Amino acid sequence: MGIIFLLIGVSFIIAAAFLLLFFKSVKSGQYDDTYTPSVRMLFDDELVKDNNQNKNNQN
Repeated sequence: MGIIFLLIGVSFIIAAAFLLLFFKSVKSGQYDDTYTPSVRMLFDDELVKDNNQNKNNQN
């Protein structure tokens, strides 16, 4: 029974550490980029088109 209490205590400590690291990363501005995710899909499509056009030009 004692090992269960030990495991629960360790899991709370690990969860608190992850929560603190998450708040630290949010505070440092790691998740502030709101522009790139909205246009990332457009950039990927252009790269695929360029690769297909290059293959067609080589043949």
